[in-house]
Amino acid sequence: MPTYEYACKDCGRHFDIFQDFSEASLTVCPECQGHLRKKFGTVGVTFKGSGFYRTDSRSSGSSGSSE
Repeated sequence: MPTYEYACKDCGRHFDIFQDFSEASLTVCPECQGHLRKKFGTVGVTFKGSGFYRTDSRSSGSSGSSE
């Protein structure tokens, strides 16, 4: 389940909440009953290690070209 960050436009409160994709976005601040907006940040995907390139899975002795 994804985590979404919300910020209240009125009181400035920031909080995170777990929500399903099918759930509607929150619109009311639970503290002051003000207007909420959903904050969007960077995507947390990082590619590390071998296997990123197609040739990474091959052993070092076999190259794709014939000599």
